[in-house]
Amino acid sequence: MIDFSTLSPAEITVMGSVFCVLLSMHFTMQLVSQHLFYWKNPNEQRAILIIVLMAPVYAINSFVGLLDAKGSKPFFMFLDAVKECYEALVIAKFLALMYSYVNISMSARIIPDEFKGREIHHSFPMTLFVPRTTHLDYLTLKQLKQWTWQFCIIRPVCSILMITLQILGIYPVWLSWIFTAILNVSVSLALYSLVKFYHVFAKELEPHKPLTKFMCVKGIVFFCFWQGIVLKILVGLGLIKSHHFWLEVDQLEEALQNVLVCLEMIVFSIIQQYAFHVAPYSGETEAKMRFNKRD
Repeated sequence: MIDFSTLSPAEITVMGSVFCVLLSMHFTMQLVSQHLFYWKNPNEQRAILIIVLMAPVYAINSFVGLLDAKGSKPFFMFLDAVKECYEALVIAKFLALMYSYVNISMSARIIPDEFKGREIHHSFPMTLFVPRTTHLDYLTLKQLKQWTWQFCIIRPVCSILMITLQILGIYPVWLSWIFTAILNVSVSLALYSLVKFYHVFAKELEPHKPLTKFMCVKGIVFFCFWQGIVLKILVGLGLIKSHHFWLEVDQLEEALQNVLVCLEMIVFSIIQQYAFHVAPYSGETEAKMRFNKRD
């Protein structure tokens, strides 16, 4: 047995984080193994596996950052880049999953007749760049896809620039806020396009419960992003101060963010078990539908 009274706060924090990482990995691997066992639709399930692995990737990434709490800024930037580039991959795969659900192939450049002409209603500030109401065709659908994929390009490019400038020692605070603004706009546009895609194909997507799936992705992306912004603001206002001589205030901010992410990924890994359940591929869903029809 471990005597917690003999452990320092730092050791207890690390041990608690290990437990959180292992728990999130347990729930995720449980779901992954179920999908691999009932491997019926590779296109959809491959995207699902990449999406659900987001929780343990975030947890492990944050734990590595916590182990080296006194790491350099380039080191923390590298960890953030790994995490957020995976986030861009997840958003792209989520869009691919939605396309698979509605049986649309952009490479074929063909939109089924029953989808053509559907209205897409845009809201401010998008109405500054596009009409308030557009009608679905290949070009508008391609535009929604481009709005999503731009984040998959901008995120890695910004990460490389940020790390390079930090290593070169020319990364002032005002520049970091510019990058933050660019990335915030980029990810918001990507998620906005996913929301519009959902509204256009809500009827066809309803059996797949896309809203729950979308909230898992959006929850991890936005919750972690804005949590980091709030911590930066609290540090800037002097509300978070380092009372430990071995940690600078910036390092304490990173440590807090990493601990919180480790905890939160347990919640998201549990929610993903319901959002990306294996039932549609195991035959359980069809069995329930047949049973309900008999009643």
